Amino acid sequence: MVKKWMVILVLLVTATLSMTGCSDKNEDMKDTDVKEKKIQIGLSFDSYVIERWQRDREVFVSTAQDLGAEVNVQNANGDVEEQISQIEYLIEKKMDVIVIVAVDSEALSEVLKKAKDAGIICVAYDRLVTNANVDLYISFDNEQVGKLMAEALVAGVPEGGNIVTIFGPKTDHNVTLVEQGFQEVMKEKDINIIYSVYAKGWLAEEAYDAINAAMEINDNIDGVLCGNDNLATQAVLALSENRMAGKVIITGQDADLVACQRIVEGTQTMTVYKPVDKLAKAAAEYAVKLAKGEDINVTSTIDDGSNKVPYVKLEPIAVTKDNIREVIIEGGFQQEEDVYLNVATDEEE
Repeated sequence: MVKKWMVILVLLVTATLSMTGCSDKNEDMKDTDVKEKKIQIGLSFDSYVIERWQRDREVFVSTAQDLGAEVNVQNANGDVEEQISQIEYLIEKKMDVIVIVAVDSEALSEVLKKAKDAGIICVAYDRLVTNANVDLYISFDNEQVGKLMAEALVAGVPEGGNIVTIFGPKTDHNVTLVEQGFQEVMKEKDINIIYSVYAKGWLAEEAYDAINAAMEINDNIDGVLCGNDNLATQAVLALSENRMAGKVIITGQDADLVACQRIVEGTQTMTVYKPVDKLAKAAAEYAVKLAKGEDINVTSTIDDGSNKVPYVKLEPIAVTKDNIREVIIEGGFQQEEDVYLNVATDEEE
């Protein structure tokens, strides 16, 4: 009889331990599921033709990863159809958020509508996508960018002087805003625009061709508006070949290293610095908050052509030889030894 009760007791203990083991295993599986369910962010770039985009990518991805998200980066290489295809791929992958640097501000509205219909949050990064009703647009004050460029030209070009304007492509909505800011400053100034062009795909060679075309019209050029520093590189090259580099007011944008070098060398007058590290970090933070359903507390809006969309607007800074050390070097954007590579610093003189 005692033997029988001992057998029953052993069986009861074994069953209890088995149930406990199953319970622990189930809990472990639940924990694994929770760990695996990271926020998924798709990041679609126009291209890496512009130097700064690689920096934007690195800061955005590292920030998102620090916040526990995974980022799927796509590069359309300037091809709008490729970008549409890549966004469709991100939709199929069921991203929580898709962040877009648009190749063409007008061509993505349909595919982003498809993304939103699938419940995916859409963020326009640095370039507004028109008629898309994105959940957030984050960029710099691009009208102010145009104003800063115009102010540099007004300060350096004599009354009645001649300038050339080389904007980016019209497919980039920022170009429209930059031109609006430029025109607002220039409308009452006695300065002649002798040649104007919109560089397709931001191709730098277009700036080289524009300077040579302008020289055929009038070789007395006092200033050149370049929509970014990459365009300025080719504009300065064309001017150099005509022994005019350093004699012409040149504007740019992005504070690329070569532009910073030209500023201290005296062949480029200014660049508009946009703290892209700050922009990329903020964009990643907003993307994660939106994915979590948290309130982002954005009260400013911008008209995308058919909707008012939330707009986070950062301020750009005009950088010249006078403040490049304070803004660019001390700010950690470029290294002193790189900026002053071809000239002597104050300490060396």
